[in-house]
Amino acid sequence: MNEFAMIRRYFTRPARRARLGVGDDAAVLVPTPGAELLVSTDLLVSGRHFFADVDPAALGHKTLAVNLSDIAAMGGEPVWAVLGAALPTLDEAWIAAFCDGLFALAERTGVDIVGGDTTRGPLTLSVTIGGEVPAGQAIRRDGARPGDEIWVSGQLGLAAAALAHLSGEARLSAPLLAECRKRLEWPEPRIGLGMALRGIASAMLDISDGFAGDLGHILERSAVGATVDIDALPSDERLERAVWRDAIAAGGDDYELCFTAPPAQAAAVCAAAARAGVDVTRVGVIDAAPGLRLLDAQQRPVHLERNGFDHFA
Repeated sequence: MNEFAMIRRYFTRPARRARLGVGDDAAVLVPTPGAELLVSTDLLVSGRHFFADVDPAALGHKTLAVNLSDIAAMGGEPVWAVLGAALPTLDEAWIAAFCDGLFALAERTGVDIVGGDTTRGPLTLSVTIGGEVPAGQAIRRDGARPGDEIWVSGQLGLAAAALAHLSGEARLSAPLLAECRKRLEWPEPRIGLGMALRGIASAMLDISDGFAGDLGHILERSAVGATVDIDALPSDERLERAVWRDAIAAGGDDYELCFTAPPAQAAAVCAAAARAGVDVTRVGVIDAAPGLRLLDAQQRPVHLERNGFDHFA
C-alpha cells in the first residue's frame, strides 16, 4: 500500500456539508449565510502529547476532540476539518484503528474531514478545524467583567492523575485509573454546552493546559483579576485533595469549559448545562484587581507548584 492508496482506503469519506471534500487540491466549503467562521489548529506529537503505544483508536478520537473543544469554547458548531499526519510506517492495522476513532467522533459531531496531507516521519498529528457561529455571537476571552461568576464544566484533574500514574509518579487504584485514563485518552468536547451558553457567558475558553493557567488568559484579555475557591474545583471524590490539588487546578488535558457570567445569569447557566447534559460548578468571582487569587475552603491563600502545561518547558 502506498500513500495514495492509504488515503483512498482509510481517509476518503463522503462529504455531508462541504461541496467538495477529499480528492482535489483543495476542499470547496460553503459557509452558512449569516454565520461567522471559526478556525483553530492543534498539533499532537508522540512523546510530548501522547505515549507512542497509545491505543490508535483513542488517539484518532483525541486528535479530533482537542480541536472540537476549541470550537466549543467559542460557542461554535464544528463543521469541517483537515488532517495532517506524519507516520513512521504505513501500518494498515494501526491506521484502520486510528480512523475508526477519528471518524466515529467526526460522524457523531457532524464534522466532514475534507482534506489534509500525509508523509513519513516521527508520529505527529495536526488538525485544522472550521466551525460556525451566528454573526456576533462568538464567546471570546475578553468579555469578563468584575462581579461575574466563574464556572467550570465536568471534572478536573483526572487526565493529569492518569498521566502521573502512567509516568510512574503516582499510583491509582485499578477502578480509578480506568476512569482517569478514559478522561486522558477519550476526552469529550463540550460542544452542546458551548452552543447553549451563547448570550449567557461573558467569556469562555477550554481547559487544555490547566485551569489556573487557562483562566489567566481570560483575566489577561479582559484586564481583570479573579478570586477562586480552589477546593470548589470539581473532581472525582476518590482523588484526595491534599495529594491531587495541583493536578486538579493546573494539571491540564481536561478539555472542559471555563467561563464567566453575570450573577443574574446563574439560573440560565444551570438551565443551559441541563439541556447539554453536563454538570457545571461555580468556583469563583471576577475582581477588578489584577491577578489570580486561589483560596482554600478556610479562605487561606494557596500556592501551586505549577501553573499549567508549557509546551516548551
